Amino acid sequence: MKEHRIRIEKPFELECGEILPELEIHYHYTGELNKNKSNVIWVCHALTANSDVEAWWPGMVGSGLAFDTDRYFILCANILGSCYGSTGPVSLNPHTGAKYGKEFPMVTVKDMVNAHQLLCDYLEIQQIQLITGGSLGGQQALEWAVVNPDLFAHLVPIATNAIASPWGIAFNESQRMAIQADPGFQAGQFSYPSAGLRAARSIALLSYRNAQTYNKTQAETSKDKLQDFKACSYQQYQGEKLDKRFDHFSYYTLTKALDSQNLGRGRKSLESALIQIEVKTMVIGISSDLLFPVHEQRFIAKHIPGASLIEIDSFYGHDGFLLEVDQLTKAITNFLN
Repeated sequence: MKEHRIRIEKPFELECGEILPELEIHYHYTGELNKNKSNVIWVCHALTANSDVEAWWPGMVGSGLAFDTDRYFILCANILGSCYGSTGPVSLNPHTGAKYGKEFPMVTVKDMVNAHQLLCDYLEIQQIQLITGGSLGGQQALEWAVVNPDLFAHLVPIATNAIASPWGIAFNESQRMAIQADPGFQAGQFSYPSAGLRAARSIALLSYRNAQTYNKTQAETSKDKLQDFKACSYQQYQGEKLDKRFDHFSYYTLTKALDSQNLGRGRKSLESALIQIEVKTMVIGISSDLLFPVHEQRFIAKHIPGASLIEIDSFYGHDGFLLEVDQLTKAITNFLN
């Protein structure tokens, strides 16, 4: 995928009331845009992903695949608050000349969508054939479809919700507590390693998978072990892996954004917000998802007029939205055709 970045040199007001003096949006794209710019598939990415969809969703983007580059122009923008190119805690504050760090203001899903809309306007795109995303990406897709339903022909929110659950918020707060306990975070340091981020990732993994997954993939073959269990080394490995590529200030910021999800905020109700979505919609849930259980997708599908619901059977819990490529491809391809 090709990458590009735009700078918007005017103030950007956040939902919390604070103002960013300027905005950068980093994005990736592939495929050919048709003459009337109506063949766009816009993918909204999740928590720690970047805008290179091919890198984190292998098997979904390419000739003849779900996001078919022979037919569509596939675009993904890095979300506000991330550390992958769009304005976030690792960006320089024009007022101080230093990185924002802990001083970066709170951003919400609505703020992310408003930034996406600025990019959409910059590219002069007036019709998006499909808006989709999983988890935090699905939250963005839903919010955008409420705000600007005429922009989209098809909507596919995956493994997501219309309002953050207390269960999900509790997981996020536990991760933030781990980050806050790290002296480096408290001191405003960006340096690697971050023990807090590693611990946060370990907590997150427990919500991304489930007991069945761990009991199979991390089971011991020896009956004599007293320590150094596979499950322990797996958690350590995954924590180190994220720590090498992500920033703890961004992680803290984006988990707060996850907590902010509430389509009913500033509107009459959740139900009335979803009813405003007049886009042809297919909602996808993952059968074994503990973090965004299927009943949350049922609620979405029930209140979007004419929406259908597909439940994907997966061993992998919430991570199934990234891993069940064959099932996702079949569902999305049939839906678009």
